[in-house]
Amino acid sequence: GDLMKQDKEGYFYFVDRMGDTFRWKGENVSTSELEQVLMDAPGVTEAIVYGVPVPAQDGKAGMAALVVEGKFDAQAFSDHVEAKLPAYAQPVFVRLIKSAETTGTFKYRKADLVVDGFDPSKTGAALYVRGGAAGYQKLTAAGRNAILKGESRL
Repeated sequence: GDLMKQDKEGYFYFVDRMGDTFRWKGENVSTSELEQVLMDAPGVTEAIVYGVPVPAQDGKAGMAALVVEGKFDAQAFSDHVEAKLPAYAQPVFVRLIKSAETTGTFKYRKADLVVDGFDPSKTGAALYVRGGAAGYQKLTAAGRNAILKGESRL
């Protein structure tokens, strides 16, 4: 699952992880294992986990697209994540979606979600970032800009 590149002298270099893992803060994170843990969170009926690139960060930040019953309880979700996952595996971003699209083989379609990244203009208002008193807070355009400029720590 590693993507490598070869230079003109024939040496290979690691570029990124492909498939169902991503690397964040020097740790490999299995998306399928993370999805299983998140499905046990209060109110979560489906979870899709993937990594999104963040400028000037090592690896890709974890993002979870969640289908939830009723209203999303950021505090309860944060409490579950903190109790069940190590810090590097806790999703940095959470996106609420109405339903999860699957392929013909019933795998989640992640490509479009990855392209949207953590841009509120593409994902809509239901986008959260880890931080704040409730554990997760709504991500605004100004908050996204602070992350892109390196003014906000992830």
